[in-house]
Amino acid sequence: MKKHIDLVQNHDSPEPHELIHIDCASHVYPDGSIGIHELCFKVKENEIVALCGANGSGKSTLLEHLNGLLLPSKGNVYVMGEKIDTTTKKDLWKNVGIVFQKSDDQLFAPTVLDDVMFGPLNLGMNKGDAWDAAMKALRAVGAEEFINKIPNYLSGGQKRLVSIAGILAMKPKIIALDEPTSDLDPKHAEIVEKIICELKEGHGISIVLATHDLDLAARIADRVCIVKEGSVIAEGRPSEIFYDIDLLEDAGLKEPKIVQVYEALCEFRGADVKKRPVTIEDLVRSL
Repeated sequence: MKKHIDLVQNHDSPEPHELIHIDCASHVYPDGSIGIHELCFKVKENEIVALCGANGSGKSTLLEHLNGLLLPSKGNVYVMGEKIDTTTKKDLWKNVGIVFQKSDDQLFAPTVLDDVMFGPLNLGMNKGDAWDAAMKALRAVGAEEFINKIPNYLSGGQKRLVSIAGILAMKPKIIALDEPTSDLDPKHAEIVEKIICELKEGHGISIVLATHDLDLAARIADRVCIVKEGSVIAEGRPSEIFYDIDLLEDAGLKEPKIVQVYEALCEFRGADVKKRPVTIEDLVRSL
């Protein structure tokens, strides 16, 4: 495991290409429970980073530090090169948007259009520009048909699309999503997965994805960070992390299905595990 742990050591201050830099941050809740502990983390330009860990590992607490919902009890958080504190945190939402696991925690306006326009209006846009930004965002996620709907009456998958649109309309540099597909049917989960990739490829937005779905992370992440007991204990490419079985077991995780299939196939053939596929396309090419 040490080969991965070496990769998570951070410098004291952010490097130029880093949008987010967290240096040995800890957070203790009022009841004394530890949310994150001496955690080091970074987000670079135009990448998808997957935070993978078991329930209660600290993924959601980490996300809430990215846009100032929480401040560390110890350590430092930098966003766009600026150190975050009680003074600077108020403007963080302009650069970092969070899509919560429960969409009902995010949607509150009378109609979908009102909800998605709320952020742009608070950025100081006039109603016309806010309407344009909202409609572009809704079209980007395929939810423009819901503009006059009451958010409460949407399905879970539809609410997730509207939640993403509400963040996208503000044109942030980074979007963090907390378990974005965990409670969705397969159709909407696939739609959300495609949208996440398009946010990076089509809009140049860096994505932080908190999930215990390693199959999702294997398909779309550029970099994977394993979170355990409030700390990032390892990071690397999916093909590196997801073939370290001891590491995954230690973090309470199970290999992605593609990894399981490939390892079983190698065992059946009496061959060494060499190519390390993590997607269906990788697996087909490796056969």
